[in-house]
Amino acid sequence: MRFSVWPKPDRPVDEILDLAKMADDLDWFGFWFADHYMTDTGSTDLAPGDLHEAWSILPAVATATTKVRLGPLVSPTSVHHPALLANRSTTIDHLSGGRFVLGMGAGWQINEHHAYGIELEAPGHRVSRFEESIQIVRSLLDNERTTFDGDFYSFTDAPCDPKPVQEQLPIVVGTGGARMCRITARHAQEWNTWGGPEMAADARTTFTGACEAVDVDPASLHTSVQALFFLIDDEAKATKIRDGEMGPRSIAGSTDYIVEQIGRYAEDGFDEVIIPDFTLGAEREQRRDAYQRFTEEVIPQL
Repeated sequence: MRFSVWPKPDRPVDEILDLAKMADDLDWFGFWFADHYMTDTGSTDLAPGDLHEAWSILPAVATATTKVRLGPLVSPTSVHHPALLANRSTTIDHLSGGRFVLGMGAGWQINEHHAYGIELEAPGHRVSRFEESIQIVRSLLDNERTTFDGDFYSFTDAPCDPKPVQEQLPIVVGTGGARMCRITARHAQEWNTWGGPEMAADARTTFTGACEAVDVDPASLHTSVQALFFLIDDEAKATKIRDGEMGPRSIAGSTDYIVEQIGRYAEDGFDEVIIPDFTLGAEREQRRDAYQRFTEEVIPQL
């Protein structure tokens, strides 16, 4: 099992870079960063809060580290044109010496689309746009020229030079829907989902069925999962979190309990567990100490 970090995008820039350097120094696997422009409210309403922009942070992380993989988790194709996704990815792959992973999704956050006047299409159209975008990006990264004539995009003999450092720069798709999983199986190299072990297992069943439907071996894709982690030795408090609204997306308990739950991910075939710092403490030092506990008490057992 491999482990990656994910800072909340409102953290100070120096803390974000310090976490990336820590992950690099302690041989963590990857560094992920959310690609959003504002705090999610679930509606068109706005809420105060800082959010650093992913495609500006990631080049800094690339030059501040030497080993960890890095990428956005994930960039919405409702917002980003495929030519930008491909060319930005290639440049950051060169900055990092071949460690970039392009995270892609169809887009979902209502308020950022509404506030910036970006259309959030109906789900079916959004997925169709994504399907064209991922094919174009894959072609731009891999081929000398790309020509594509679709319902959403038109490319004519388009280059993307220089090519990535990696022989095949990986694309990871964050999704749980059956159609999106089929598209992922056809065109991506990695798949990502949210949730505690039960929720992730359900998503993996959908993913496996989608792979089989398009004659792709599910084991041929690298798979990753993230949850909200709470390092809590007080069992009563841990139980309250597990039974709460976010319980299905959370793992709360002692380090021994967390090791046991992450072991369930491994049994289900996941390759990578991503540890967001969202619930690791209100203060910077608390979050740092929590990652240190993972490094010393959890990872060695897995």
